[in-house]
Amino acid sequence: MKRTEMIAKIDEVLETYCQDCFVKKHFLKNKNKTYAHRFCIRACTIGEKLQQYGQELLEIEKHDERRKRM
Repeated sequence: MKRTEMIAKIDEVLETYCQDCFVKKHFLKNKNKTYAHRFCIRACTIGEKLQQYGQELLEIEKHDERRKRM
């Protein structure tokens, strides 16, 4: 998969699930931005998926960098 395809996949997930997330809005209103962000990263299944995509993106970039060196 190409870098641009992975970024598009990440953007799609963010727009579909995170943009209007009730839980995130609730924590932003009743707690604070840090608490909401921490919840998204540590407890939300969508956040876990985004972390996986981020790791895949890093692997793609490492692979592309190795190819440039050759």
